[in-house]
Parts: sequence; structure tokens; C-alpha cells
Amino acid sequence: MSKNNNDKKTNPQQTKPDGSKPWGGRFTESTDAFVEEFTASVAFDQRMYAQDIAGSQAHARMLAKIKVLTANECDAIVSALDDIRTEIEAGEFEWRVDLEDVHMNIESRLVAKIGDPGKKLHTGRSRNDQVATDIRLYLREQMEFIDAELQRMQHAILSVAEKEADTLMPGFTHLQVAQVITVGHHLMAWFEMLTRDRGRLADCKKRVNVMPLGSAALAGTPFPLDRDFVAKQLGFDSITKNSLDAVSDRDFAIEFCSFASVLLMHLSRMSEELVLWASQQFEFIELPDRFCTGSSIMPQKKNPDVPELVRGKSGRVFGNLMSLLTLMKSQVLAYNKDNQEDKEPLFDTIDAVMGSVRVYADMIPHIVFKSDNLAQAANKGYATATDLADYLVAKGVAFRDAHEIVGRAVRLAIDEDKELPQLSIQQYQSISEVVSEDVYPVLQTRGSAESKQVTGGTCPKQVRLQIKAARDKIV
Repeated sequence: MSKNNNDKKTNPQQTKPDGSKPWGGRFTESTDAFVEEFTASVAFDQRMYAQDIAGSQAHARMLAKIKVLTANECDAIVSALDDIRTEIEAGEFEWRVDLEDVHMNIESRLVAKIGDPGKKLHTGRSRNDQVATDIRLYLREQMEFIDAELQRMQHAILSVAEKEADTLMPGFTHLQVAQVITVGHHLMAWFEMLTRDRGRLADCKKRVNVMPLGSAALAGTPFPLDRDFVAKQLGFDSITKNSLDAVSDRDFAIEFCSFASVLLMHLSRMSEELVLWASQQFEFIELPDRFCTGSSIMPQKKNPDVPELVRGKSGRVFGNLMSLLTLMKSQVLAYNKDNQEDKEPLFDTIDAVMGSVRVYADMIPHIVFKSDNLAQAANKGYATATDLADYLVAKGVAFRDAHEIVGRAVRLAIDEDKELPQLSIQQYQSISEVVSEDVYPVLQTRGSAESKQVTGGTCPKQVRLQIKAARDKIV
């Protein structure tokens, strides 16, 4: 993973005459000092240094291929860029605000190191197609890291689901006890959410992995650039087809933030469940101490900070998606300075996703499920009422009639402060004559869970089949 150099010091020095800037030939006065800092992006886009250098080296090799650079000039550029990467990673590189961005900082250092050959590097390209390429390269790399962490989280879920495949718990709708399920079945629901998330990520990558370099500022270039040669060097699947669109398109960043928003929505739902389950009111789980914190004033507290913080990060990720949509909605073709505002919400989203998935992958294997408490909770709330209705249907009662009969049985149990298995056979037969002694196994929570043998159901056997199929798929 590339080092993040956001914390390196920048130098907000006095502005130089703009004639000394790469673009300053037509300017007669220096940029206002505050404007210079206000418009600079180097404080945050420097994290793309590795991608910027890789793109420049591929561009240099292509310029040598089409005879714009000599072989010696190309070698000097590639070697000097390697040295600059080393300087950056050693913390020895001076990031200058007056040079605006990562591209100009690196190019300026290149020219300082090797002179005129460095000035030829920008032939046939613009910062517009350069930054669009850098972002795609950076995002592609981060997506691979994120997918690896998602896969690790899925493996963690599978391990715990297998361990808890027989552990009974109440399933909820409307946060009311609904039916008996198993912990393994519940965790496999989490697994399915992540499977869809990884599918969205893979689909997004198809549109990220398209190279805009060679589009120049907006119209292309008269130089006979071999864009396919560069794309192959940089690992892109294809090249963009329209230069106007290529330099102004940020759909791929919006799509990634859309994927991230759905993922964080899923993680937030998981977080909500963990927070509830860890509370004294539920006591379904014990979170590891190393993933919790205490209170500064209440010594008895053990706060589920990790799931709470992940739940909170969903809000900023949703906000970043809206920020990018709003950023792009009024832009005429092609590139506009507005697009500088694409990076911070994108980078923030990447960081939030990486941190959230990583901490969940680390935490899940160490969650302790309190099987006794879970079983007791499954025995409350008339969780086998639907099983009783299914029993009546099997005896020839129409489902709607069975529904009404069970409703009366539940009402009787409530009045007598009993659970359904505690009602006598006489009480059941006073409600429906078809009920006999064979009803009682149906009313047990274990029998309820094991009866759901349909594909995808909560029967432990089915859960284990789901786990096996999942492992075969993601290995």
C-alpha cells in the first residue's frame, strides 16, 4: 500500500513571479498569497505521488517510442523519477504550495535534477488528463486493498457462523420476536450483504480501469501518442474514447462512493445489532475488551465504541457521495477547477471504508455469543406461533383459519402469563379440535429451527451447506 504523505509539511512560502511557474508565461503579476494557498491541492493530492510517478514513467517510455524523447533522455527521466519516489518515501521531499499540486511538485523536482530533458516530459499531456489518470490508478489500487479486507471479513463471518450454526436465537421483525433462527443463519445474512458489496466493487472497477491519459487538456494532441502502449504499461483494460469526456468524467468516483455508501449502510446495520446485543437489556454477546472503551466517570461501563464509530462513519460517507454529485451536476464540458474538490471526499471515503472493514475483520472472530441467553430469548415472545399455524395447515386447516386459531392461542397464553409450550392440551383443544399431543415438539425452539429445511433456511444443516458453498466461492 502506498504511503500516505498527507502529514508531510508543505511550505507556504512567499509567491514567486508567475513567470517562474510552468504556466506563468502570459501573467504579469504574482498570484495573491492567499489565493495561492486557497487554490493549491498539494496538501491532499500528494498521496497520489506513486501513481503520478508511474504515469509519468509510462508516458516517458511512450514518448521515446514515438521519438519525441531520445533513449538517453527517457532513461534519465525514469531514473530521476525513481529517485524522487525514494525522496518522498524517506520524508526528504519538500512539498511546495506555490507549485500547487502533486504533479507540478514532482515535475519541478525532476527539472531541477536533470534539466532540459525533464521539461520535455509534459509533451502531449495536460494536468487535466494527468490527474484523471492518477486518480484512477490510486482508486484502483485502493479498491484492491478494500476487496481483500472485505474477503477477510467474509472469512471471519464464515468461521463464526460455522461455530454458531446450532446456536438458537430469536429472529426479529419490527424489533419484535418473530421466529426462531440460529446465530449462524443470522451471520450468513451479513455474508450475503458483503457478497453483493463485493460484486458492486468489482463492477465499479471495470469503469475505473479505463485510461484517460493522452486526452491532453480536452481536445487530444497532434503528437502520435501510442495510448494503448501506455495503458498496457499501467495495467488499464482500455483507453477512453472521447477526450472531452475523459478529462471531465468523475462518474467512476461517484460510483465508488455509491458502492461505499451501500457498504457502510450494511456495516451500520451490523453495528446497530452489535450495540443492541452487547447491551445489558439483551446480553446476547460479549465484545472483546480491546475493541471497547470505558467511561471517564462511570467505572462500570464497557462501551461498544467500534460498532458505534462505524455506524457514525456511514453518515460522512453518505455525505461524500452527495458532495460529489453536487460538485458535478452543473459543470459544463470539459475540466473546471471545481473538480479539484473531488479528491478530499473520495479520499475520505476510501479511508473510512478501509478502516471500517479492517476493524470488523479483526473484531468478528473474537465476539462471544452467549448461547444460554440467546436460547432463553428465543423461548420468549411466542416465537413458535407460526410453527403452530404450519402444524394446523398440515392437519388440513386453511392457513387464514389457522392464523386466527393461533392468534387466539397466543391471546390465551398472554392472559395466563405463559409461553405456548406451557398451555395444556385441553386448552389447545378448546380452541381447535385438530390439535393433539403431537403439537408439543412443534412448539419447541429447536424443532422450530430444524424444520426450516428449505434452501436458504435457518435449519443448521442448511446453514452449513450455505457456509460450504460460500467457502468454495470465495477461496
